[in-house]
Amino acid sequence: MNFAAIPDRILLTGLGMCLLVVFYIALLVGPVDIGIGKAMMDLMAEKPSMDSLILFDIRLPRALLAMIIGATLGLAGAALQGLLRNPLAEPGIIGVSNSAAFGAVLVFYFGYANIAWFALPLGGLLGALASVVIIFALVGNSKSVVTLILAGVAINAIGGALIALALNFAPNPYAMQEIVFWLLGSVANRSMNELLIALPFVLVGWGLILYCGRFLNALTLGEETAISMGFEVKRLRWILVIGVASCVGAAVSVAGNIGFIGLVVPHLIRPFVGAEPRRLLLASTLGGGILLLVADIAVQLLSSGGELKLGVITALVGGPFFLFLILKTRNLML
Repeated sequence: MNFAAIPDRILLTGLGMCLLVVFYIALLVGPVDIGIGKAMMDLMAEKPSMDSLILFDIRLPRALLAMIIGATLGLAGAALQGLLRNPLAEPGIIGVSNSAAFGAVLVFYFGYANIAWFALPLGGLLGALASVVIIFALVGNSKSVVTLILAGVAINAIGGALIALALNFAPNPYAMQEIVFWLLGSVANRSMNELLIALPFVLVGWGLILYCGRFLNALTLGEETAISMGFEVKRLRWILVIGVASCVGAAVSVAGNIGFIGLVVPHLIRPFVGAEPRRLLLASTLGGGILLLVADIAVQLLSSGGELKLGVITALVGGPFFLFLILKTRNLML
């Protein structure tokens, strides 16, 4: 059977239904059993209850964040793989993940995290913005994709080094522990406040990436062909990079570094869409939401006592998958 021949409406409908089912399951999972129907009835009747408190203040923000962050990472991974024409590309390759993480680490380091709830996500967003400014400065007028990749790799390395430096000079062991736990990635203990501060940047990023869908299809034929078809390659490339930086930076700023989703999801979806990057974008958005929700459900089910971190689960799945891709690529080249 040719999976790539499946119409978009069937594929997207199937993924959407799967996402809704997994999202509903995520609302049910937790240390305490609750009735979702009862919680909703209590909320509508303005009657405070334990069920409504747990559902709307704890589980709903967590499930929404997992879904939105997974969708963001899946979409960004598909976009970068199309832009760079590299199946091993993922959001961290342009340096925005480590830059956003470093911005948040500085908030922890100087103790601003306890001053206001928005200090941490704001620090992450400013770090992501700084990475885009630096990329612009490094790349300049160059039209080369290689220059863009090298700039991203350099920013990623510097961001990682600065994070390590902050850990090295952490003012006390508790600050170091707090930074490390945040860097491992998690959507636990998040509220609607974090979701609301990140959501505008996420939606802007999604819009910019989806706007470039036709450009990514044309790019599969080569830059010269894309130019001959009327696409402004340099301008659209920057629109795509800014879109990725906006949504991924917002995701990292509220949840820490959650790796491999952007790498794994496009590869899982690609057999169903063929060699059309534009078709891959929306499907990877839904697939990323599903995968991260499943990972967060696994975190809650597998945890006993101290909770596992979401980034650990995704790395345990993504690491072997990454090695599989490398071996597959090597065998194709032989």
